[in-house]
Amino acid sequence: MRIGVIAVLVALVVGMGCTTIRQMPSTPQRLAWITRLKPEKVAYYLELHAHCWPTVLTRIKASHIQNYSIYLKEINEQVFLFSYLEYTGTDFTADMKKMAADPETQRWWQATDPCQQPLPDAAATGKIWADMEEIFHCD
Repeated sequence: MRIGVIAVLVALVVGMGCTTIRQMPSTPQRLAWITRLKPEKVAYYLELHAHCWPTVLTRIKASHIQNYSIYLKEINEQVFLFSYLEYTGTDFTADMKKMAADPETQRWWQATDPCQQPLPDAAATGKIWADMEEIFHCD
């Protein structure tokens, strides 16, 4: 099932408690997160992503994000979202603050955030998306 490219990133910004990443300007930083999707919100979430707002997509690109993807997987009657992106900028925190200040991105969050149900570790820190640790990569 193919899903659009917006909701995860916008849920990850500073207001959602993103972690700081190390900067290696010559190499994109690979980042991933996971959350649950409320079963009653799956159709709505998919519809939102089938028609991503151009202004939000523009903000993502302006924030030095590339290869941004969201995946969906049902496990034991729970629906999970996995997001992956590559950050190519030099100041992730500053770029995420700019994204958080964008009015269209804020409106997008108002539509997507209620669809998501944080995992316990994310909820304990006020986040929607739980950080994932990269344990292997092959170019």
